[in-house]
Amino acid sequence: MAATPERRRLESGIEVETVYGPAHAAEREPPGEFPFTRGPYPDMYRRRPWTIRQYAGFGSAEETNARFRYLLEQGQAGLSVAFDLPTQLGYDSDDPRADGEVGRTGVAIDSLEDMRALFAGIPLGEVSTSMTINAPASLLLVLYELVAEEQGVAPDRLRGTVQNDILKEYVARGNYIFPPRPSMRLTTDLFAYCAERMPSWNTISISGYHIREAGSTAVEEIAFTLANGIAYCDAAVAAGLSPDDFGRRLSFFFNAHNDVFQEVAKFRAARRLWATIMRDRFGATDPKAQMLRFHAQTGGSTLTAQQPEVNIVRVALQALAAVCGGAQSLHTNAFDEALALPTEHAATIALRTQQVLMHEAGTTETADPLGGSYYIEALTDELESRARELIRHIDELGGAVTAIEQGVVQERIEDSAFRWQQEVERDERVIVGVNRFRTDGGAPVELHRVDPALERAQRERTARVRAERDAQAAERTLTEVASVAATEANLLPSMREALRARCTVGEICGALREAWGTYDQQRA
Repeated sequence: MAATPERRRLESGIEVETVYGPAHAAEREPPGEFPFTRGPYPDMYRRRPWTIRQYAGFGSAEETNARFRYLLEQGQAGLSVAFDLPTQLGYDSDDPRADGEVGRTGVAIDSLEDMRALFAGIPLGEVSTSMTINAPASLLLVLYELVAEEQGVAPDRLRGTVQNDILKEYVARGNYIFPPRPSMRLTTDLFAYCAERMPSWNTISISGYHIREAGSTAVEEIAFTLANGIAYCDAAVAAGLSPDDFGRRLSFFFNAHNDVFQEVAKFRAARRLWATIMRDRFGATDPKAQMLRFHAQTGGSTLTAQQPEVNIVRVALQALAAVCGGAQSLHTNAFDEALALPTEHAATIALRTQQVLMHEAGTTETADPLGGSYYIEALTDELESRARELIRHIDELGGAVTAIEQGVVQERIEDSAFRWQQEVERDERVIVGVNRFRTDGGAPVELHRVDPALERAQRERTARVRAERDAQAAERTLTEVASVAATEANLLPSMREALRARCTVGEICGALREAWGTYDQQRA
């Protein structure tokens, strides 16, 4: 008698059968047709390959500008800005709470002077730029607009994305400033501002990436991301915006993990589920408002400090999953990121990984190359079904904001992360070089190090901005921001004038802290 095959499950809990067949694969609509399971565009990468958008930012604006220029010279098509922790939390570089963190995890941006230096010599009318910034997203977007204005580029010519996804900060990343509800007001203010002034700008990148990095499963990544998307749409509708209008400017940001087949199916399931939500729940009739367009980044949490060169293989497989799943843009992590910010050498290998996929691997020849695979189609259906059920549970609790305030989402992610770690420690889940196939020693890896003198220079520049500006204009415009915060008017025009008067990001966030208070999740 033949032995009974062992039962196998994915980290999402889906049981995987030994063989899949025709019964698992229903016929699908072509790419470019509702519900866009097979991709948002009929010919996908045959028409235009995905955008190579490598994430970069460290030290000073000048250093990051040099890295941007290098990446553009090496064939990158779009920019992606990483900001340091003080900027993300709305503190200036000379704030005592910023000590030791300036320029460490990204570039320090305190004022218009910094943003001007960041994009010096880069024509903003010709590149698209993504900015990973959330709580102070409105301020960084307006700074970008002001630099473009100085270059003679009109706002309606600017293309790019601002992350602006504050809800995932409360559940996965922790870089929030204000309580959830005034933070949602900032999000929808940005929607309305861009609808009027920057119609080609993607106003939000609703992010599953950080949810997965925090330890969620693939099902939870889909469900919690789309539940947050529903909350943003509800807020936009309540603010009087049309789903067909704001829906066209929504974008998403997903993680690409190691299980190639599950990841491809995850992207397909998310597209199908979101299209149905936009049509049936919000009444969107414009296909562009129903499409889920997404940026992908390979999984930072999958990178290992042990045998770091093995990460090159992991990143290549994850990138292949993102491309086979139909990503519109992609960042590939550098192999040394478990140890430090990437060196130029490591960043070049990450860039070349995408270029090999694009030009040598046949990935641009046909749309949805794994579509019709019995396994992929079965996984797509199962992931969609489980994510839909989890979204229904969030709805029953009162929606994403309420579920976050109650800690339900956070607890679910923590449980999944704990379960994963237990499996690794019990050797039930193999991590090459960590719990199996270990080696002793190994060649040392060159690490990128941020010069501590850069922090001192950044503090001096910010102090100089305050000393040289028109103090009365700065005070007047800052007071206006605080006044508008007490009303229901859009905050971004007053922020623009304050930044133009050379107020700093920290000063404006400070005015909003006075108006709205701050959020402490441990005490909420």
